[in-house]
Amino acid sequence: MSILKQALDNAKDIVFFTGAGISVPSGIPDFRSNTGLYNQNKSAERILSHSFFEAYPQDFYDFYWKHMVYPDAKPNKAHQWIADCQNHYDRVTVITQNIDGLHQAAGNKEVIELHGSTSRYTCTHCGTDYGLNDLTIGNVPYCPLCHGLIKPNVVLYEEPLNEYDIDSAIYRIRQCDTLIVIGTSLNVYPAAGYIPYYKGSNLIIINKTETDFDDMADIVIHDDIIHVIESLNQ
Repeated sequence: MSILKQALDNAKDIVFFTGAGISVPSGIPDFRSNTGLYNQNKSAERILSHSFFEAYPQDFYDFYWKHMVYPDAKPNKAHQWIADCQNHYDRVTVITQNIDGLHQAAGNKEVIELHGSTSRYTCTHCGTDYGLNDLTIGNVPYCPLCHGLIKPNVVLYEEPLNEYDIDSAIYRIRQCDTLIVIGTSLNVYPAAGYIPYYKGSNLIIINKTETDFDDMADIVIHDDIIHVIESLNQ
């Protein structure tokens, strides 16, 4: 871990790019591992699509509440470590593919959520915004003002990412001196396609398995992120 410690000691402006693996210790299953949601349920991508949401809201929400929302999940050591980094570096930004809101719960102030969040909802008819606490988990939510169907503010299949979030993520990746990728296989596009915008000399990838970007990284650690953090603190 000495080379990682040295890189962190020399960093000033850090971007963390996180995926589902960072939230597994919080009890949230990942998506694309052998035991992940998409391998356990071959219909997941079809159900989590925009067209399925519109055509079958009951079936969509039955699946969504069961597999996508974890209201009792808490930030783990990895989330807390990233949040603590705000006290030691000039700037810390989190770019995440996750929708669980655990980075904000840990205290991170600058978080770009590429795929949205399960904590925010919008009426598809009148545009009124709601929080998770405004809804009853398990039910299909309809707007009390206009009776329109309420949609989670997560990016479904067939939907584009938010342009502002894309621009913000690319800008920060270009600007930072250290880019740390945690808990993602980097095979989900377009998000994974933002990594090549980094042109610095401290690209660090921490993931249990190999990624398509290992060859371009300056430091690659194939290990559990919690173990890595515990080793850094020894």
